[in-house]
Amino acid sequence: RLGSDLANVTVAKYSNQETAVTIGESVRDEDVYIIQSGCGEINDHLMELLIMINACKTASARRVTAVLPCFPYARQDKKDKSRAPISAKLVANMLTVAGADHVITMDLHASQIQGFFDCPVDNLYGEPSVLRYIRENVPDHKNAIIVSPDAGGAKRATSIADHLDLDFALIHKERKKANEVSRMVLVGDVRDKVAILVDDMADTCGTLGLAAKTLVDNGASSVYAIVIHGVLSGKALDVINNSKLTRVVVTNTIPHAEKKKLCPKLDTIDVSAVLAEAIRRTHNGDWNRVSNDSEFKGKLLWRSRQRVAIAGVAGVAIAAAAVVFVVRNA
Repeated sequence: RLGSDLANVTVAKYSNQETAVTIGESVRDEDVYIIQSGCGEINDHLMELLIMINACKTASARRVTAVLPCFPYARQDKKDKSRAPISAKLVANMLTVAGADHVITMDLHASQIQGFFDCPVDNLYGEPSVLRYIRENVPDHKNAIIVSPDAGGAKRATSIADHLDLDFALIHKERKKANEVSRMVLVGDVRDKVAILVDDMADTCGTLGLAAKTLVDNGASSVYAIVIHGVLSGKALDVINNSKLTRVVVTNTIPHAEKKKLCPKLDTIDVSAVLAEAIRRTHNGDWNRVSNDSEFKGKLLWRSRQRVAIAGVAGVAIAAAAVVFVVRNA
C-alpha cells in the first residue's frame, strides 16, 4: 500500500525467554512507525513492541508512532468490580514511558481509552468498510435488519442501520461469568429478514453462536456476523462451524489466514488501506480527516523529502515474526 520496503530488524529470545531487539539500520532523526497488533502471544508481542519503541527512541529517532490495529487489553478499560485492574490504562502508560510519541489504532473497545494516553491517539473506524461490505456482498441487504448482540453495541449498530436506512434490533444477554452467556432475549422483529449482527470483537464466539440461534428461532431467514477484531480464540472455529451463522466477516486487524482454512464461513474485510493512509497522512501532515473516509482512492505519494522508517512486529496481514520496513520517498 505504501510502496515501501521492510527495514532491517532482529527480534530474538534468550534461553531464559528474555526478548532482545536489534535495529539493523540507522533511524537517527527519522519518522518511525512500528506496527503490532494485539493477537497471538499478546504478552510477548507487547514486550517486543515496547522494547522496539525504546530501541528506536534511544537511537535518536525523531518521532516514534505505534500502530496497533487491535489494541491489547482493551476490554479491561474500567474497574467493574472490587480490586479489578484497569489494564488498558497500564498498557497506555507503558507505551508512553517506552517512548511512543503517537498512537494509531482501530475501533477501540471503548472510546475513552484515548484519554488514558498523554500523547495523541488516532482511533480509526472500520464502519465505512463494513457498510461497503454489506452493500456489495450481502444478498438482499435492503431486506436486512441490523442487530446488536448486547446493549453496549447499540450505538454502533444504530449508526450502521441509519446509514443503510434499515431497522435495528437488540439482544439482551446475561452472563454467568466472563466468555459464557447464559440467556438471550431479542428486542425487535426479525421475521423473514436477513439479520446482520455487528460487534467490535469476537473472541470465543459464544455470544455470536447463541445470538444466531436466537435470531433463527425468531424467524430470521439468514444470519450474518460482521466483527472488526476477529480474535477467534479457544473453540471459536468449532462454534462458528456448528452454528446457525451463514457467514462471519472479520477485518484483518488480526491475521487469520490459517483459521480461514479451517472455517469456510469466515470472510475478510481488508483495512490495510485505511491504516496505510493514516500513516501517509500522519507523516505528511495532511489536514484531511482519516477516520471517516468512506474508501481509499488513488496512489500513495510521498511528498516529503525525508525518509520514513516503519517497523512491524505482528501487524495487519503480516506474520507474527518481527519485521521492520523502511519507506523511502520518490
